[in-house]
Amino acid sequence: MDINKIPLIKNTDADNFFLLAGPCAIEGEEMAMRIAERIIKVTDDLKIPFVFKGSFKKANRSRIDSFTGIGDEKALKILQKVGKEFGVPTVTDIHEQSDAAMAAEYVDVLQIPAFLVRQTDLVVAAANTGKVVNLKKGQFMSPESMKHAVQKVLDCQNQSVMVTDRGTMFGYQDMIVDYRGIPTMKQFATTVLDITHSLQQPNQTCGVTGGRPDLIETVAKAGIAVGVDGLFLETHFDPANAKSDGANMLHLDYFEDLMKKLVAIRQTVNKF
Repeated sequence: MDINKIPLIKNTDADNFFLLAGPCAIEGEEMAMRIAERIIKVTDDLKIPFVFKGSFKKANRSRIDSFTGIGDEKALKILQKVGKEFGVPTVTDIHEQSDAAMAAEYVDVLQIPAFLVRQTDLVVAAANTGKVVNLKKGQFMSPESMKHAVQKVLDCQNQSVMVTDRGTMFGYQDMIVDYRGIPTMKQFATTVLDITHSLQQPNQTCGVTGGRPDLIETVAKAGIAVGVDGLFLETHFDPANAKSDGANMLHLDYFEDLMKKLVAIRQTVNKF
């Protein structure tokens, strides 16, 4: 599908990839603004179209005492402020049908979590808002099966849909990216690769998800090489003390260097 079907992605360089990036969860206004400012400086310099990402709440938690959010409306208002102050689109994930209309008042892209992507009522509720819909590929789904999730959005007369691969379960505690799925899914919709969640190590006995952030660059480089339209990543200036998913986030200090390498790879690939 033509990337131009995603109206919010202002691709200043038609040959470049776009980026959805930000913290896992909105922990507060200061941290969100700080992270957004750092990312935008780099993406502006490298002409990478950018969408700021942040979860307004975390519904999928292993333990009942895990951080879930600072309050729905409070977090959504912070996302809205980031978008207005920096002039960038924003994306957040939703978990229930009622979340769709609420979140649509504040953000530009509604994301369906991987565990919920087969929930028809949820997908339809997101599509019916008229917002861009980002469908995370279920860890248990084949790339080919994502065409049905995409079709649900299209059947709601919403053409603004994209698919994000976040890895496939490999055993109980590991994720694997099958790069053969990228060209498959690109037949259905604009396709993104999540380079941080795909390195999660879920189902740890302690109830806190682990990860392999040391492999973020490896996964990202391979994704660019096989032609993904965009990348998704979570980043934080202090991952060790982040309230959610710190184990697989990219440290913000490494963000600029990684983006420079990926832009160079994309430019090289485009020559062939």
